[in-house]
Order: sequence, then C-alpha cells, then structure tokens
Amino acid sequence: MGVEMRNRLLRNWGLKLCSFLIAAVLWLIVTNINDPVGTFRVYNVPVTIQNTDLITNSGQVYEVLDHTDVIDVVTISAKRSIIDSLDESNIIAVADVNELTNLNTIAIKLSTNKYNDKLESIRGNIDNVKLNIEAEKTKTLPLRTVTIGTVKEGYMIGDITTEQNLVEITGPESVVSQVKRAAATVNVSGFTNNIGTDSAIRLYDENDKIIDVDSIEKNISKVRVTVEILELKSVDIIWKSTGTPARGYMATGEIQTGKNSVTIAGKSKAVANINSIEIPETVLDITGAAESLEKIVDLTDYLPDGVIIAEEDFKGKVDVKVPVEPVVERVAAMAVNRIQIVNPPEGFEVEIDAEEDSFDITLVGLERDVDALDLGAVQVSVDITELMEKEGLSSMSAGEYMANLTFSLGNNAVTVKGNPSVRLRITEAE
Repeated sequence: MGVEMRNRLLRNWGLKLCSFLIAAVLWLIVTNINDPVGTFRVYNVPVTIQNTDLITNSGQVYEVLDHTDVIDVVTISAKRSIIDSLDESNIIAVADVNELTNLNTIAIKLSTNKYNDKLESIRGNIDNVKLNIEAEKTKTLPLRTVTIGTVKEGYMIGDITTEQNLVEITGPESVVSQVKRAAATVNVSGFTNNIGTDSAIRLYDENDKIIDVDSIEKNISKVRVTVEILELKSVDIIWKSTGTPARGYMATGEIQTGKNSVTIAGKSKAVANINSIEIPETVLDITGAAESLEKIVDLTDYLPDGVIIAEEDFKGKVDVKVPVEPVVERVAAMAVNRIQIVNPPEGFEVEIDAEEDSFDITLVGLERDVDALDLGAVQVSVDITELMEKEGLSSMSAGEYMANLTFSLGNNAVTVKGNPSVRLRITEAE
C-alpha cells in the first residue's frame, strides 16, 4: 500500500509541478488585479527644519537657499489601497539641524503619518535643504519720511511727524550691512488738508535701491505718519521808522530793503485775515542817529502763531537801512516883489518897507533836496490876519509892523532857517 501510494504521487510529477506554477501565477495575477502597486505625487511639500535653536542660540542666523525648504514633487509608490487612503496632509518632510553637514546642507527625511511601513518607496525631487549661516547683526536706523506727488496748487507741505523715529533691524550681517536708510513714503497728490496714514517702512541700500528680503526682521513694519498741508498767501511788508536824528542830520524819508512782500503759509483760517506784515516803527528807531541805521530784521518775529515763511531760499531775515544824512545850508536871494499880501485889511493900504530889492533866506535840508529845489516856484507871503493875532489887534490900525514871512517851497524836505520877517507900512486908504 505504501509503495503503491508513493508510485501514484510520483507519477506525472512534471505535469503536477507545472500545474502548481500556473496556479501560483494566476493567484498573483488575481491579487494584483484587485490591489495593484501604483504611484502618487504631491506637489510643493514644505520641509520642517527642526532644532534651529542650535543655530540661533549661538548668535547666528540662517537663510534657506534656492527655496530648498519646499520639495517641488514627492512621489510615493504603494498598493492602490494604500495610495487611495493618503493625501497631501499625510506627507511629512523633516530636516534636522543636528544632521547639518560641513557644506551647510541637511538631508531631508520623507515619510507618511500612516501606512509608512507599507510604502514601496517615497522620494522627492531634492534630497537636501541648503542653508546660508552667518553671524546675526542688529542695527538701529533713523526713520525718515518721504513724500511723493504734489499737493494742490496754492498749498504746500508743512511739518511731517511720525509716531516713532527709529527702527531696529536684525538679520544676517552681510544683508544688514547693506542697509543704509529706512523710510516711510506718503503720497500727497492733490491734498489740501492734513494727511494721517499708516505707511510701510522700507529699507534702502547706498544706491537707494529697496532691500526687500525675508531674512531681515524689523521691530516695526509700519508707522503712523502725519503730513501737515498749509495754504500759501503772498502779502506786503509794511516798513516804518520813528525818531529824530541828531542835530544837523535828517532821515531821507526812505527805507531801503530788497524785501517788500513775502509768501507765507499756514492753516487756511490762520492766513485768511493776514493782508500784510507790519513791522513796528520802534524796530527802526533813528532817535539821535548821526548816521544811517542798518539792521537785520527777522520777519518771523512778527508772524502769528502757526504761520511760517514759505519761500525756499528765504528764511525771514531781511537787511534794512534807514538812511540818515547831514543837512546842508544854502543862502538864496528872493525878490521883494514876490511877497504876496494875504488877507489885506479893508480901508488900508499895505506896503513892504525894504531898503533892497531882494532879501536872503537860508535853505536847510539834505543836499540832494536843496539842489533840486526850484526857487522860481517858491511862494512867499504875509498873512495880515496872522499879523493881527500876533499884535493882539481886533481891528487894523495904521502903522509899521514886523510881519513873519511864510514860505511854500513845494518840497517838505527843505525848510527855511529861522523866522524871516519883513517891515510893513500900513496906511489908511485915501
């Protein structure tokens, strides 16, 4: 029995082996058809960099180069049943600073948070995170403000203020060293009223190019900026002087200055009622002066609060001169027959009693004014009414009288010295 059974088992053994292999292949085919191996791609997978404090705690900073902290494509091979249960949230990419190489690269380790042991493979198109590591530097910069655009015609920019005037930046030494200034920009185009806005702070290099890199951190990224907008107005400057010069001197009556008008600026309400700037006459006091008064007058001392000088090359200081010159005396002859009798009394005849046909007067004034005087236009008169008041007469009576002469020179800058007089003979009319 044992021999017969063994013979049966050994009979046609080649056919039986073939049948076994065919069955195995069929089983594999059926298995693969039901759950085949496939691939799954995930794009833009972020890499978590672990233990970065090993760098920062040593006073250094790092920068990821070439965007190697993001894997463009991660490809997973696994059975279809596994792939179907995975999505991008299951992909884990880690680079540990503990494994930093001398070339400042860190190997990326890829895995999934489920079915990781059932994956055929998982790989990315990059294998390492590349770092730039250098010393950290902190720098404090004054915060400037820059305006762009133009305010409405008739207005100008006044004071510009910021809530903070310093900004602190921190980052790689090589980058921070390139930063030369920090500024906040405000567009003022067309404005007529004050501007208040939050403006982004930008960093610039020595060539005024913007430095915009993630590796630099600012302690503030924005700042509140207030821009004052002022109205412009052109007004006259009124100059006056006071006082009497020293004996023998006179003021020419002119005030010499190259500035008789000025453009001012202020809030609309502040400049609305300003039509001129009047300099007090006491500022230009020539009392007792024996020479011209020269003075620097600061117009800003005479502006209302909130109003400023609005001329780019003029700060308000004006050179002023009040000319004072010595007087001259000139003797001039006047014909007696030019004396006019004013208010002649009724019933009386008035005759000038003079031994000569002419008499001398002394003209006093500035040389230029005396030289310019037209003696032919000078009027000389005697007023009988004044004579009667002087003599205390209520009615005229015949007699001889000394009467003061009155001169009309046509030039108030020239006077006649003393009180020239003439003898009058008054007789009753026949």
